[in-house]
Amino acid sequence: MSESDVTRRGIRGERPGREASPGALRGGGGARQDGARRRGRGRRGEDLMVPRAEFDSYYGRPVIKAPAWQARDIAGYFFLGGLAGAGSVFAAGAQLTGRRTMATGLKVSSLVSVSLSAAALVHDLGRPERFANMLRVFKPTSPMSVGSWLLGGYGPAAGAAALSAVTGRLPRTGATATAAAATLGPAVAAYTGVLAADTAVPAWHDAHRELPYLFTASATAAASGMALVLAPTAQNGPARCAAALAAGAEQALTRAMERRLGMVAETYRTGRAGTLMRCAGALTAAGAATSVLFGGRSRSAAALGGLALLAGSACTRFGVFAAGMASAEDPRYTVGPQRARLGSARHETGHPSGAEGPTRHDTPKEEGQP
Repeated sequence: MSESDVTRRGIRGERPGREASPGALRGGGGARQDGARRRGRGRRGEDLMVPRAEFDSYYGRPVIKAPAWQARDIAGYFFLGGLAGAGSVFAAGAQLTGRRTMATGLKVSSLVSVSLSAAALVHDLGRPERFANMLRVFKPTSPMSVGSWLLGGYGPAAGAAALSAVTGRLPRTGATATAAAATLGPAVAAYTGVLAADTAVPAWHDAHRELPYLFTASATAAASGMALVLAPTAQNGPARCAAALAAGAEQALTRAMERRLGMVAETYRTGRAGTLMRCAGALTAAGAATSVLFGGRSRSAAALGGLALLAGSACTRFGVFAAGMASAEDPRYTVGPQRARLGSARHETGHPSGAEGPTRHDTPKEEGQP
């Protein structure tokens, strides 16, 4: 064999065998590619050219943009709106059962709370006319639009009920307004949870099943605490029972939410959010225990338990807000759950891409097709 018989494609006149790899003629590069194929080989015959890459965002920057909300305004808006809505329900019940002092106090507190809540929302929006612009359309699929109309209807009803109770005038109008506020109250207390869950923030969106109920339980605890602060001991029996039920429901919902969130639950246990959520649990439990054990005999004990319930509800709202912001700032909490869901889909379908259907390696080859 002479040197002229050796070409760039091998020995002239001979074809490489079926097991030959291009790397044999290129210094072993093909062997490295074959090794990469074997390491990255998917299921059902699909070959990956390179191993699966581990996620890392650009310079650790967030994948999603966190909401431009201020904690004092929006978390305060969540808390005050829940207190107002649940307080109107308590006020209607107190009026029906003849607890006039409790009913009047809760009507006034609901009016003050919803006014401060609207002020916090307008302050976060920047200009008052932006809130009015949200009332120009009604979009049932938008929690913000529905919430704006809820506030627009609930606020005047709560105001009329409070004015009638304080002045003693127009009792029929006051009773109608009290019923209207009590009807809209549960939606006012819960819709902020739906609003938060409708965002792309992982700690809120992934908790969409529990968050509205958690906000409702927290609002019930706050309203019962306000009733314990305002009402005499002879009238606070229902408020003490509601405090115990709300405290138990809030703790159960928080635990269920954290179990289902997986790795995203870290945002509720660490940092500022973790501190606030632990304080919320301790204050709510202490307030409920104090009101149940001593609130029926001691006016000061009832007021102390009520204040603890109010503080615990506020800590819950601020803790949820802080957890959401922490999850939006860390890209792990955005990509990690997405990859977990994709892996679950792959496991259920038995397909590497998580979707049904053949790959290019699964389709049969026609006669003569390479």
